[in-house]
Amino acid sequence: MTGRRVDHETFTIERSFAAAPERVFAAWADPSAKRRWFAEGEGFTLKTHSLDFRVGGAEICDGLEPSGRSFLNETVYHDIAADCRIVFSYRMVVGGLPISVSLATVALEPAGEATRMVFTEQIAILDGGDTRAAREGGWGWLLDRLANHLAERTVAP
Repeated sequence: MTGRRVDHETFTIERSFAAAPERVFAAWADPSAKRRWFAEGEGFTLKTHSLDFRVGGAEICDGLEPSGRSFLNETVYHDIAADCRIVFSYRMVVGGLPISVSLATVALEPAGEATRMVFTEQIAILDGGDTRAAREGGWGWLLDRLANHLAERTVAP
């Protein structure tokens, strides 16, 4: 079969959030909070979002992009240390074709009254279906949404 390949990329995004690590962690762990900042978005049609946030648990996000193209994110959680670390892998399928498989780490540490977050992703890009720049930009957008979510909610996750 021709045209089949895998390209490997790694990127890191560092952010500071004006919230304690417990609140940032809760925004990843609470199903309704995660759905708001991660799965819902202007122009996106969400068919399914489920989150079983535990080691061995899964998260599924299935829907349509604003263009009408389908997307599917299938995540498995491998390591969770409350308020400081989340390690997960996920597979992306777009338009019915697998485009990538990734290992991601979210590291949280207190920074005064804020939280310093370091997000690192190791991505296997399948058959040229994605790019590091697109994935890094996508996570940048999601982390902006997380920051907005945290700013809007002073008590809730």
